[in-house]
Amino acid sequence: MFIIYLRFSENKSAASDFMSAHNEWIAQGFGDGIFQCVGSLTPEGGGAILATGESREEIERRINTDPFVEHNVVIAEITEVDVKKTTPALDFLKA
Repeated sequence: MFIIYLRFSENKSAASDFMSAHNEWIAQGFGDGIFQCVGSLTPEGGGAILATGESREEIERRINTDPFVEHNVVIAEITEVDVKKTTPALDFLKA
C-alpha cells in the first residue's frame, strides 16, 4: 500500500490552470482500480492518495504523470506501508 502526499510547491498559484487535468488524472487512478482514497490535507493544503495494486516503480510513474506534479504545483512524497493488520473491511490492503 502507498500513501502519497501531494504538498503544494512554489508554483501552487497555477493549481487552477491544471485542476481539470488533475481531476481527470485522479479519475483515471480510480478507474484503473489503483486509487482507493483521495483527500485534501488540512490545514496546510495539498492532497493525499491511498493507492494499492502496483509496484513502487509503477506508482512513481503514475504519480509523475499527474499534471500538478508535471507543472510543479505539488511535490509528491510516496510512503510505502507494509500492512500487517486491518479491520475485515480493509483486508484488501494487506500485501
